[in-house]
Amino acid sequence: MVQKNNNNNNKVAVVTGGSSGIGFETSLLLARNGFQTYATMRNPDKSKKEIFNVVNKEKLRLQVTQLDVTDDNSVKEAIENIVNERERIDVLVNNAGFLLLGPLEELSIEELKEQFETNFFGVIRVTQAVLPIMRRQRRGTIVNISSIAGRIGFPLSSAYVSSKFALEGLSESMAYEVEQFRIKVILVEPGVIKTNFANNIKMGKGVNNGSRSIKPNSPYSELIRNRIAGFKPRFESGSSPIEVAKTILKCATSETPHLRYLVGDDAFKLIDIRKNTSDKDFRKLVMDSVIDYEKKH
Repeated sequence: MVQKNNNNNNKVAVVTGGSSGIGFETSLLLARNGFQTYATMRNPDKSKKEIFNVVNKEKLRLQVTQLDVTDDNSVKEAIENIVNERERIDVLVNNAGFLLLGPLEELSIEELKEQFETNFFGVIRVTQAVLPIMRRQRRGTIVNISSIAGRIGFPLSSAYVSSKFALEGLSESMAYEVEQFRIKVILVEPGVIKTNFANNIKMGKGVNNGSRSIKPNSPYSELIRNRIAGFKPRFESGSSPIEVAKTILKCATSETPHLRYLVGDDAFKLIDIRKNTSDKDFRKLVMDSVIDYEKKH
């Protein structure tokens, strides 16, 4: 267990997507370090028992709150309730998100909108609800969980990648606007993280036959099979979500944080390769890694 930091005892942290993975570990770590933490999630009943077992055992100041980032009323009600209880919000961690998998040609506009509704507009919705509070306090930290896919494109992930690219631009631009109010905006960019994220991947209806089987008539079927085959072992060997949580704690408690924080050896390695490789050579490297995976396994 991380030693509690009493300097944070009067501070309030809100985490979206707190039911599992990065959001779950971040909520616990912030609470262990003295924050009054609100682990928000769309369906609290799914994870309430697990998180409460830890909370009760360690006597943490952590509450589970229902919040659906895609619903205006849900966001408004949750944030209002937290402010009525605590009169402040010091840290917001925008973590809720999912991956829509499929080639752009075979994704519907509705599916693309759903991807952006959670990953991008969800961040905007919660941030807009919290900013007036932080502005009145003249202090606050907003941590947006992006991804290495916010800086590098990957095949069959155009919906997810574009939502994260948009989040990067949003965060960087917003940081200029709110710094006058002593509000910090930070991007955390994990590589592959060992969570149930892979199990929550949504396959586009245009390529999905049901139960994750691929429609054989898709012109992208071979590429899709190769990509999916590589997901499970890559996620199993990924970095721990606790490493992401530690990074979030570090930047959330820093007086002078950076704008961007990479997490995971693979993230650092990929960014380094991308900086020193031409577009053509990098595309070849990415495609070779997808195609060769099937051959090697």
